[in-house]
Amino acid sequence: MRMIILGSDLRARLSAAFAVIAAACVLAGCGVSAPTITPAEQPLSKETMSMLGRKGMDAGSPIFVRIFKEESELEVWKQRDDGRFYHFKTYPICNWSGNLGPKTAIGDHQAPEGFYHVSGSQMNPNSAYYLAFNLGYPNAYDRALQRTGDALMVHGKCKSVGCYAMTDALMEEIYMLARESLRSGQDGFDVHAFPFRMTQANMARFDGNPNMPFWKTLKQGYDFFEKYRLPPSIAVCERRYVVNVKMSADAASMIRPDGRCPAFQRPNFAPFTPKPYEQQIADERISAPGPKTRQFADVAPQQPQQATASTDNPYQPAFGLGAPVETGSTTGLGFSQ
Repeated sequence: MRMIILGSDLRARLSAAFAVIAAACVLAGCGVSAPTITPAEQPLSKETMSMLGRKGMDAGSPIFVRIFKEESELEVWKQRDDGRFYHFKTYPICNWSGNLGPKTAIGDHQAPEGFYHVSGSQMNPNSAYYLAFNLGYPNAYDRALQRTGDALMVHGKCKSVGCYAMTDALMEEIYMLARESLRSGQDGFDVHAFPFRMTQANMARFDGNPNMPFWKTLKQGYDFFEKYRLPPSIAVCERRYVVNVKMSADAASMIRPDGRCPAFQRPNFAPFTPKPYEQQIADERISAPGPKTRQFADVAPQQPQQATASTDNPYQPAFGLGAPVETGSTTGLGFSQ
């Protein structure tokens, strides 16, 4: 009986000793750490999810991105149930390099301008600049003009040599929004990079600029989205962009960026008209706080520039439908740039 009692006491003391050692290991680390979530896999924040819900947007719905150099702003738009895109948030671009105008050659330090498309394979969760996605420069249009360069990104770290650099925190949110859309079935999202907000007044300020023929083509894409809240389809032929075109699968497979433009059709859509009780949510603009290291004076315009003030309008939730209606199409052969 004494042996049994001693054995039980010994086991109890050993168990207690092991418990103390285990607790000490937890406190000291002992080389054991809890699993960490990488930046690319962070969940959307409660604040982001709340804003999505208030705006009637699904986290996995398609996105569309617009970039404006002069204003140092990047916009994220999300599609709602009516098929149109609504503004989600405007993010300050911390830094970009070069000047107004497209990128033309490797080493020119220019950030690209044009119509780009980002697929899942262009997302970089392991970027040396925190997180990134590749714009896809040079695209078919750039290659048709024999433009050179590669690895032109939107990324974090606020450092840029030909890229659009965000702060890490803002890049994380943008990356996560894109990630959720791609994982939910969007095959890729469009990124339209503009020199400035392409209003008539801004175009007039740069009248005579050698980039104006190119910018007028970009303005077609800008105006289309402003009117319809739909990213336009883009084709490249005769070494130029053609905006809002529709063609057969056979024609699409045969079109060449440096070849003659085929007979395109231009779909017609009903202009974006929100329901009366949706007007506020359609007009709302939310801007994220953050630094802009490129100032208007750094851009060196041909004529003096004036900044335009922006305001935030935190409206209440509004919901409704009103799907885009294709009302027909017109036929044409090529278009002037």
